[in-house]
Amino acid sequence: MALNDRKLRQLPVRSLAPNILTVLGLCAGLTALRFALQGQFEKAIIAVIVAAVIDALDGRVARFLKGATKFGAELDSLVDFVNFGVVPVLVLYLWNLQDLGGLGWIAVLGFAVCCALRLARFNTALDTPDKPVWGSKFFVGVPAPSGAGLAVLPVILSFLGWDWVADAPFLVALYTGGIAALMVSHIPTFSFKGMSVRRDMVMPILLIVGLGAAVLLSYPWGFLTVLGIGYFALIPFSILRYRRYASGGELLAAQEVDQDDAPVP
Repeated sequence: MALNDRKLRQLPVRSLAPNILTVLGLCAGLTALRFALQGQFEKAIIAVIVAAVIDALDGRVARFLKGATKFGAELDSLVDFVNFGVVPVLVLYLWNLQDLGGLGWIAVLGFAVCCALRLARFNTALDTPDKPVWGSKFFVGVPAPSGAGLAVLPVILSFLGWDWVADAPFLVALYTGGIAALMVSHIPTFSFKGMSVRRDMVMPILLIVGLGAAVLLSYPWGFLTVLGIGYFALIPFSILRYRRYASGGELLAAQEVDQDDAPVP
């Protein structure tokens, strides 16, 4: 009996590894806030990006190691709210929204509340039994990590010499409200983790990723700006794609599976 009790108290390392990543992501997000308090906004943005990268990895690591747990899912959701619902707008507030006084704080609260509602809706949608097969290819609204990245885009623009953005806190507040509205909207946006790639496109995509990494290391702020603008540009295409699936989704999904299984020419 004692041996069985000891086994129950032990957890496999594979269950702990994703949670370690999640906690590291939380540390990165809170460190971004520390940098912002010190006026080191470039470091703050880098820390937010690191938190987003870790968030993209921890779930995949959990699935790969078969270490997903309910505790890990709850921890990930709480960390997402802090890293992507609180930290980015506090960085914006310390950057220039505080010049608006109460109005700037309203923008902060509005973004944080919308992020919390967005995450709650996402978590409850996971248990939807009648979700179509192709539903995993789309998010409802802009996901929290993407919303955080778009929210800090004005700060990134200021690093590129657009100093007038830093002097326009009212415009930044309106922009922040727009991003918050996108997160709680019902606009379909691409979920890249649910998308498939044709086999003959693997090599070109890997080449593009390698070139993108080189550009990111050489011109980080310009690359991130293009990435943010590109995300905005993808939204109309995601809406059109969603409507195509909605009108004939099962047939279209089956055709894409057949293409993925085709041999590489």
